[in-house]
Amino acid sequence: MNYLLLFFLIPALGLGTSHVDVAVFDGIISPVASRFIKKAIAEATEDGAEVLVIQLDTPGGLDTSMRDIVKEILNAKIPICVFVAPAGARAASAGVFITLAAHISAMAPSTSIGAAHPVSVGKEKMDEKMIEKVTNDAAAYIRSIAKERGKNVKWAEQAVRKSISATNEEAVKKNIVDFTCKDIQELLEKLDGREVKLEDKKVVIKTKNVEVKKIEMGLKDRILSVITDPNIAYILLLLGMYGLIFELQNPGAIFPGVVGSICLILAFFAFQMLPVNFAALLLIILAIILFILETQITSHGLLTIGGIIAITFGSIMLMNTDVPFLKISWKVILPAVVITAALFIFAIGMGIRVQFKKPTTGKEGLIGEIAVARTKIDKEGKVFVNGEIWGAESKEVIKKGEKVKIVGFDKLTLKVEKI
Repeated sequence: MNYLLLFFLIPALGLGTSHVDVAVFDGIISPVASRFIKKAIAEATEDGAEVLVIQLDTPGGLDTSMRDIVKEILNAKIPICVFVAPAGARAASAGVFITLAAHISAMAPSTSIGAAHPVSVGKEKMDEKMIEKVTNDAAAYIRSIAKERGKNVKWAEQAVRKSISATNEEAVKKNIVDFTCKDIQELLEKLDGREVKLEDKKVVIKTKNVEVKKIEMGLKDRILSVITDPNIAYILLLLGMYGLIFELQNPGAIFPGVVGSICLILAFFAFQMLPVNFAALLLIILAIILFILETQITSHGLLTIGGIIAITFGSIMLMNTDVPFLKISWKVILPAVVITAALFIFAIGMGIRVQFKKPTTGKEGLIGEIAVARTKIDKEGKVFVNGEIWGAESKEVIKKGEKVKIVGFDKLTLKVEKI
């Protein structure tokens, strides 16, 4: 009876069911990527997956994050397979280290791997001596990884020193990766029966007819992954700036101020994970201050011109790195600066037009108006204008009922002349 009960309970509980975990990552290798991949390895280990497949597409990223991921893969207690996919994907720079660190590596058709030369990503530019030190360190690191996994050590070192790359077909021929496959299903077929070394023992991977379980990135990590894109972080900074300026122009509007504050906080959070040039950030903050002052002080556009210059140079210099994918795109900078300039030039133009506009109320608004003489005006008299009767003065005699033009005023007396 007990055995019969277990027979029904085991499938119901999912025990004894073989499965493979798949974690898909597409983006820059950053602290967010490190946290997601480490979490995926821990989850796959805990739920007893046959193998964890990391589907990777990356242009590279931060050295510290890459080393965290590599360390986790090298010390994993289950087989790790890095699959560079889908077609058109790449494992560049930091992605090369991660791919080589896997127990088994594969690439989809029309993918590439390589270009792992270290570049400057930080507050200060590296001199030649420092570049040599960093390059030697990276070369030694990738050699040790390639040797551990039985991959092409010479090619791995050249990928660091000379930034060479390889297609998926070349990578298989040169023993950079194990094989090529078009999708996860074909990958699992080729993984079945392969033997990998885990610590001091060898394990045979069994992936025939296994269930595929996807490990999703959490909402928090997805949000962080989006906002740590340099272009998104920059746009958030500008939206925050606009929100605060509109709130100061319209006190009590609340909505622009709240949205602007949230955007600024998110932008500064993202900047903590990016190679930000703080001098450039100060220029953008100066631009914000100048734009705000323009709404409070009449500078005839000088403050706005200064703000436009500051935000332009600040935007160009904001990301202190030689890495293309960590720089802000000109397609984002140019529209942002042009829209900002147009917005404030329009606001200044409206202000100047208002200053030169003819008054429409009070005594000043009466100048140039046509009135009708209510009495005979012989030096003094009365006129009717805009539903009101005013005292009037004229240097010439004006008959009752004649139309006159208001040309000035003295206290409560209008000065008029014949039309």
